[in-house]
Amino acid sequence: MTAFSAPIAEQIWDMKYRFKKADGTPIDVTVEDTWRRIARDLAKVEKDPKHWEDRFYSALEGFKYLPAGRITAGAGTARQVTLFNCFVMGTIPDSMSGIFEGLKEAALTMQQGGGIGYDFSTIRPKGADVKGVAADASGPLSFMDVWDAMCRTIMSAGSRRGAMMATMRCDHPDIEDFITAKSDAARLRMFNVSVLVTDPFMEAVKADTSWDLVFDGKVYRTVQARDLWNKIMRATYDYAEPGVIFIDRINAANNLNYVEKIAATNPCGEQPLPPYGACLLGSINLARLVENPFEDAAELNEERLSDLVATAVRMMDNVVDASKFPLPEQQAEAQAKRRIGLGVTGLADALLMLGLRYGSDEAAAQTEAWLKSIARASYLASVELAKEKGPFPLFDAEKYLASGNMMNMDEDVRDAIREHGIRNALLTSIAPTGTISLYAGNVSSGIEPVFAYAYTRKVLQKDGSRTEEEVIDYAVKLWRDKFGDRELPDYFVNAQTLAPADHVKMQAAAQKWIDSSISKTINCPEDISFDAFKDVYMQAWDTGCKGCTTYRPNDVTGSVLSVSEEKSAAPEVLSADDGEPMQPHGDVIYMSEPLDRPKALEGNTYKLKWPDSEHAIYLTINDIVVNGHRRPFEVFINSKNMEHFAWTVALTRMISAVFRRGGDVSFVVEELKAVFDPRGGAWVQGKYIPSILAAIGGVIEQHMIATGFLEGEGMGLKSDPQAAVVNLNGPRGKACPSCGQYDMRMVEGCMTCASCGHSKCG
Repeated sequence: MTAFSAPIAEQIWDMKYRFKKADGTPIDVTVEDTWRRIARDLAKVEKDPKHWEDRFYSALEGFKYLPAGRITAGAGTARQVTLFNCFVMGTIPDSMSGIFEGLKEAALTMQQGGGIGYDFSTIRPKGADVKGVAADASGPLSFMDVWDAMCRTIMSAGSRRGAMMATMRCDHPDIEDFITAKSDAARLRMFNVSVLVTDPFMEAVKADTSWDLVFDGKVYRTVQARDLWNKIMRATYDYAEPGVIFIDRINAANNLNYVEKIAATNPCGEQPLPPYGACLLGSINLARLVENPFEDAAELNEERLSDLVATAVRMMDNVVDASKFPLPEQQAEAQAKRRIGLGVTGLADALLMLGLRYGSDEAAAQTEAWLKSIARASYLASVELAKEKGPFPLFDAEKYLASGNMMNMDEDVRDAIREHGIRNALLTSIAPTGTISLYAGNVSSGIEPVFAYAYTRKVLQKDGSRTEEEVIDYAVKLWRDKFGDRELPDYFVNAQTLAPADHVKMQAAAQKWIDSSISKTINCPEDISFDAFKDVYMQAWDTGCKGCTTYRPNDVTGSVLSVSEEKSAAPEVLSADDGEPMQPHGDVIYMSEPLDRPKALEGNTYKLKWPDSEHAIYLTINDIVVNGHRRPFEVFINSKNMEHFAWTVALTRMISAVFRRGGDVSFVVEELKAVFDPRGGAWVQGKYIPSILAAIGGVIEQHMIATGFLEGEGMGLKSDPQAAVVNLNGPRGKACPSCGQYDMRMVEGCMTCASCGHSKCG
């Protein structure tokens, strides 16, 4: 009998975690084979491998402990891959040779599948003197563009999807450009970006005093702190980035603040790491540990929890020795500190099983209690490992016990560490678990609320057709199995119906017992006022959070999937194909057959000169008039340069075919603008264009704007509600880059696809 409780779980396993031969033949016949493969590999370093293999298997069995995806997919396969999820790269030197050496290291790390974080605050600001060459510096943003192109190159080579985090200090002279960089939809698409906010800055914001922008001791400019804060907030309100990282708080709470300084995080923010820092991740599935769910006697067995945590810590410690590393510096850093990131998933489901409303004071108190138990069990397990295998090499009892979260730990734990040392310098973190949560039967992700109790998922079949299946939240399925169609109680809430303050309350409750940080999205309603939105961040600061990530659906970010509010049935997410067929409206038509071509069309021809190309490209765009509005109908590209003849013909035919189908074709512009050339782009009229195709996309975009088809750069058909509304409640948002479905949603700080599990951070 299969261990999977839902079809989506088996599909995710088969697609992402099942060990197969190069030709696709399965080696893992069942998921039990996958668990056995992982357990056997991680037990190899033990003195009694068979004993620990069985213990590890028992922890994995039934999806109770969920190693992160890289461990699940890579352990025991003999592949040359890292089992670590994330890295922060070395400090970037403020020199051309140092910058490009850092770029090379990043490429090697991403080639093995590691997500990376970088602090770009160390690069001198735009316009600063470059001594010895009589030139001005181009600034950190220009080098971020280079990193972005590198990440795209790695992706095009067929490696695992790239993910990067860029940080910049709030006192860097280029911080205002950094804040607004991603307002350009085609720029820095491979990066998440976050501002490193310091304690003095927050004090200046509250006091409404001035703030110096400084580099290398020189004050470049002075601004009002509150004005700069408002710029951060406005960009986040409009574009969902940048995130905010309270960097001084992170360093003050770091168990290792006596040997390291942190200035960057991994791509999803849950792992603040030092230069060359690496962290492996795993999650305790709380939803599988609740006994007697939905009954008066419902409880999470603390003894089972502590035993599972101890086994998980041992498994994760063994990964430090079993994993490959892209760079020797990363291996040395990991082995010197043996940092791990044990977290949880299924928290919201577990709370539901106990009858607690996510976001309530009772749920926050229960969350804090569970995570304290996990922290305590983790530290005691690591002490036992230190007795057996020795503490981490940089352990200093006096300094360690005086730092970070250790000041809050129970005295008996502190005494044990003082006497025996500890194997792992940091132990807990709450990472994104979107894909592994689906794999575990669609339990709620991390510490997030349930996103939707049920939704319709489109599944691509081998013959190219799509079928529909209902994906049900794990706790809701248990409720249905137990009570049938009985109405869900009032304590069943979801991400869309919760107030932002409830999200922050839960994050703050969890943070008290988490060594590293937390990847969490605070969902805000589209109509939240700007002042109320800013209050969310102040609440996060005031309640002790280490950072804050919000998501407000709007015309730029797209909508999260809409959820029914009826209590009589499980809320259903309406996917892009649900609802009544779209009807022609204004200049937008939705059709299955292309339009016939009239004999005569209005159009314009544009001349595009690409640097280093001897001949110009001439781009003709013809429009059709529908209901008095012009919309693009066909494209022709011509040039005397025959080098690109074949692909220009193919491109014109494909674009024209898309245009003639009608509907919102603005995505063509965004897709073209996102294409990069591994050989490098070019600077055109003061703006970096990553490829000729991107330049063509820019020309088409400007034509659409000039003819009124688009209202502004990067925004398609915003004046036409029917073009944007496909889920009956909000804009469609972006298609999943993996499966093409319009099922992207913001979970734990990452856009995640409900149909295939694709995650930008995964």
